[in-house]
Amino acid sequence: MIIKTNKQIEFMRKAGLLLHKAHMVAKEMAEPGVTTEAINAEVEKFIASNNATPLFKGVPGIVPFPAACCMSVNEEIVHGIPSPRKLMDGDILSIDIGVRLDGWCSDCACTHAIGNIDDEKRKLLTITEECLRLAIKEIKPEIKWSIIAKKMAKHARNAGFSVVENLVGHGIGEGLWEAPEVPNYYARQIKDFKLKQGLVIAVEPMINAGVKYNETLKDHWTIVTKDRKPSAHFEHSIAVTSSGAKVLTCGPNGEGWAM
Repeated sequence: MIIKTNKQIEFMRKAGLLLHKAHMVAKEMAEPGVTTEAINAEVEKFIASNNATPLFKGVPGIVPFPAACCMSVNEEIVHGIPSPRKLMDGDILSIDIGVRLDGWCSDCACTHAIGNIDDEKRKLLTITEECLRLAIKEIKPEIKWSIIAKKMAKHARNAGFSVVENLVGHGIGEGLWEAPEVPNYYARQIKDFKLKQGLVIAVEPMINAGVKYNETLKDHWTIVTKDRKPSAHFEHSIAVTSSGAKVLTCGPNGEGWAM
């Protein structure tokens, strides 16, 4: 767990503001008929034009991740690779972007409705975003993360949805992935921790309409629901302050939920 100074958190806020703007570029394009690779190209261009670096492009794996954005459609939970696939009316699209600006990282995700979506998908997006809002409201120094994680999981499960358990949030700072791991549920075998002032974490509930189980496609990256029912994903990078949560990836006036 790496504690940041107020000055370092200010640097991370600058990266977060840039990332918010990158998400707005993506949001404007997220419509029926547009390809996910076209959205990715514009976002990557925007990031480069602001002297920042896309964090996800080139991440090591069996094959390096090839894009600036993760673009996950419908049953794709995370790590979807942008492609010539055209978005269709009724799809949902999770856009996950990370940037590095002046040495500091920022990570944020949002799931968008493409055109008119059905009631189940609308409820899924609403509940998943509410899980993130719930966490932000509860964050404060010295609270055990398990208390927050239990509330997030309960909110999702009470709505009839399941919580992805093998994918979690994380600390963030000069590195994209720092300690601690930040799960969206709690079980006895999970290592608990207390939030400390100056800790910055990426909180990212991933909620499925069906079962919690998932698998990775043959592209070695895209993770999909086992039953192929839709999944939603929302994420903010958040600093723990003496007065509670400071969201680093929202807009200049606190906006940034992008739905």
